Amino acid sequence: MSSTYLPIAAGPDATVVAEYEIPERKEKAYQSEADLENALIAQLRKQEYEFLPIKTEDDLVANLRSQLEALNNIRFTETEWTRFFKGQLANPSQGILDKTAIIQATPAALVLEREDGTQKNIHLIDKKNIHRNRLQVINQYEVEGNYKNRYDVTILVNGLPMAHIELKRRGVALREAFNQINRYQRDSFWAGSGLFQYAQLFIISNGTHTKYYSNTTRAQHTSGTKDRGRSGSASYEFTSWWTDSQNHHITDLMDFAKTFLSKRTLLNVIIKYCVFTSDQALMVLRPYQIVAAERIINRIQLATNYKKLGCIEAGGYIWHTTGSGKTLTSFKTAQLATQLEGVNKVLFVVDRKDLDFQTKKEYEKFQKGAVSSNKSTKELREQLSNPDSKIVITTIQKLSNFVKTTKSHAIYDAHVVIIFDECHRSQFGDMHKAITKAFRKYHLFGFTGTPIFNENKNAGSAVIRTTPQVFGDRLHSYTISDAIADENVLPFRIDYVNTIKAKDDLEYEEVSSIATEKALLDRRRIAMVVSYVLDHFDQKTKRNSNYVLKDKRVRGFNSIFATASVDAAKTYYLEFADQQRDIKDPAKRLKIATIFTYAPNSDQYSEGLLPEEEFDTDSLNQIDRLFLDRAINDYNAMFGTSFDTSAQGFSNYYDDVTMRMKSRELDMVIVVNMLLTGFDAPTLNTLWVDKFMHHHGLLQAFSRTNRILNSVKTYGNIVSFRNLEDETNEAIALFGNKQADSITILQPFSHYFDEYLTKLDDLGKWTPGQMITSEAEKDEFIRIFGELLRLRNILTAFDEFEDADPLPARDLQDYQSTYLDLYRDRRNQTQGEPEEINDDLTFEIELMKQVEVNVDYILMLVEKYRDEHEEKSKEEVREEIRRTVKSSPTLQNKIDLIERFVDSVSATGDINEEWKQYLDERKAEEISKMVQKERLKQPETDQFIETMFRLGRLQTSGTDIDKMLPAGSRFDSGPNSRLSRKKRVIGWLTDFFDRFHVLG
Repeated sequence: MSSTYLPIAAGPDATVVAEYEIPERKEKAYQSEADLENALIAQLRKQEYEFLPIKTEDDLVANLRSQLEALNNIRFTETEWTRFFKGQLANPSQGILDKTAIIQATPAALVLEREDGTQKNIHLIDKKNIHRNRLQVINQYEVEGNYKNRYDVTILVNGLPMAHIELKRRGVALREAFNQINRYQRDSFWAGSGLFQYAQLFIISNGTHTKYYSNTTRAQHTSGTKDRGRSGSASYEFTSWWTDSQNHHITDLMDFAKTFLSKRTLLNVIIKYCVFTSDQALMVLRPYQIVAAERIINRIQLATNYKKLGCIEAGGYIWHTTGSGKTLTSFKTAQLATQLEGVNKVLFVVDRKDLDFQTKKEYEKFQKGAVSSNKSTKELREQLSNPDSKIVITTIQKLSNFVKTTKSHAIYDAHVVIIFDECHRSQFGDMHKAITKAFRKYHLFGFTGTPIFNENKNAGSAVIRTTPQVFGDRLHSYTISDAIADENVLPFRIDYVNTIKAKDDLEYEEVSSIATEKALLDRRRIAMVVSYVLDHFDQKTKRNSNYVLKDKRVRGFNSIFATASVDAAKTYYLEFADQQRDIKDPAKRLKIATIFTYAPNSDQYSEGLLPEEEFDTDSLNQIDRLFLDRAINDYNAMFGTSFDTSAQGFSNYYDDVTMRMKSRELDMVIVVNMLLTGFDAPTLNTLWVDKFMHHHGLLQAFSRTNRILNSVKTYGNIVSFRNLEDETNEAIALFGNKQADSITILQPFSHYFDEYLTKLDDLGKWTPGQMITSEAEKDEFIRIFGELLRLRNILTAFDEFEDADPLPARDLQDYQSTYLDLYRDRRNQTQGEPEEINDDLTFEIELMKQVEVNVDYILMLVEKYRDEHEEKSKEEVREEIRRTVKSSPTLQNKIDLIERFVDSVSATGDINEEWKQYLDERKAEEISKMVQKERLKQPETDQFIETMFRLGRLQTSGTDIDKMLPAGSRFDSGPNSRLSRKKRVIGWLTDFFDRFHVLG
């Protein structure tokens, strides 16, 4: 009935179209890249974009000046324009991040110093009246940075490049358009006046498929010309599809142009639906997030206009799957709601103290000082009284306590928006009733990844109400199936490991039903489980792979072990400690922590909700608390901390454990229920399960593993020591759709292995290590071996693969060497002749690195070589060193260094010490040559290089490199100019860092 009064469907001003019907294609002829570009420009002109034949910077700047004059109703004098343009708009000391901060500020304006001494705000975008902004389109704009580049299509907003579109012809991998933009960011967006660094959005298309992403998705990865040695997790995996409001993909370039590039939508995305975080990442919302925010804002406005405040019709719920970015959606929604006329306050309510802390931290990242959180009901009362506290985060317990203890307060008659996040606890019904009774002019909204419906509500429960009963209409849904199809979260790969042998052909389920927790806690069974985990940990978490995480190289992923009780957590913790005592090498021992408090028996939670563990260690019995104290002492010894089980000590311990999980310093945390809901760590890829779970709890726990990170992490691993297959299928069907299991769970081993064997047959046309001369054959080899690497990345998680793999390790090394040689050849072509590159090919170097050997292994081989006395054996070891280094993406370009070291080792010295001394000598030698060649200042150069290796990255922003350079006239030109010399030095520093930084 509520929808009679308050419609849910998107109105004419919606940013995301309600439903898009894909038109029938009439064009059948081959379409070149130029044809595609012309068709796009023609479509944009139909949508009232102005096309400009601008090809040079002078013309771009002249147009920018006239557009800003029109927008701001001003005429610049020549002096004013020169001062404003060079000093502010095109300030050479500012990069992508500085310019993004300007555009994302409110207002997006710079201050003009007028000739008469007055000041005037010059708006770059009108954020209040978006229709005053003028959109233009240019193409084939030429610029010369490190290399000459020509950009495909750029959209100007008020004369500034705001969205850049890179096209490839149909049939070319979309990733290559992404790589092309990366080259532009690295080589030329900064060139000239650097106006292309104002681009907020990038769009990539091969005609058939089209995606969009923010300017820092790559800036975080490479930081343009800045921080060139740095790399982060952000990459192609973080690009987004555009859809209609029903989550149907809009992929064809022409359809994308009609929807995403409609003037209103593009401007809304840039102005309203981007968030520039405190750690300088530009987050652009995905379509389902925009729909959710707009549906809530629309519902608030309609309920206000229809005088429906304070009843269920005034609210609704958003069903967005776990991991889809609900915190960002809720933040943007809260931010937009506070801007509505008449809305006094937005309350964001979470159901646990730890989520309160996490949400505050995330909100603070989105906008510093935007929200108020509270540690007590007293503090909450003060914030509810303060009109300046527009957004308040609190827990449901504190809000409930406030209502119970405060019978009269002005907030009860204020216009408030209350947003609940995953509030499904058993006592929620009573709290909800008390809150809605106290407040009179409220809107109640719920965000959930796992709603309660009649189908999954316990028939005997009088306490738990369904999500629609509590919140009303479903305003939007985005299920786990949608998220996996969009590649916004990963599918699951599930192993069921049976640790109880059934007698007399009993079904496993029967054994489980009669096996009490006591039987399941039998030390012999626990020992078997722990032994399995230790044997398979490296395989499941890809511990032998390595990647860069926030400027630091880390090995593999980490995991959570979910147990059924505090007793189980304790038993597992002790067994892991016992079995790891036999591991002599400390580097091979897993770093394991445990965290728990008292929680009621999970059997009470028949809806599948995981029991809540409060931050109250006082509720633990004396034995359990003493155990936890000892476990925390182990942790303190491991990391040099000083936590304990006091209230503050435990809270700090929790924060530290979660931080070290996210930074990949811990290998595993053993839990009962903590961290199984709401905890988000992209480095986590495996959940070990020895407890019964179903419905909400099961999907929430599984979803800890499926956050996207990089191309090596392609699924979340679930290893269950209980038979949860039926519960898993039921949960996925309930919270996905009828076909969800085929999307959500990886196919069986045979599916991928059969495909792998086919690729091996295709690869067999080349003998391992064979030199390939034909260009066509090179392309074919690159494609086949890349596909083989992607399949191996999936197959290595299957226990069966190790014994079944028919490819000998040596043959794999030789194929890798060939692949790397071809990669380096193509990369050199890219650097020398950027317009001649074959963009049809994608190299899977990140996947190569997961089978990487490290320097320790090479030094072990060197020691073996030195200690061999027979010449034949010596040569075999030397060949193994050569082959191993050549097949390594990280070490291949260091083969000369390693071979010279092999020749220089002494007969009896310590190999590791000699290697360190050798590296120091080689570094000093190469630095000395460069200092002499470029006449660099020695102390400043030494200081810069020492800092570079200490930080683990090359940072080219700032003035430190300029301090290394010799004094020179600014009128110098050619190869001796300061700019040319600086480019050469940056190039040398990049190569030098790449050559030495992983060697020790």
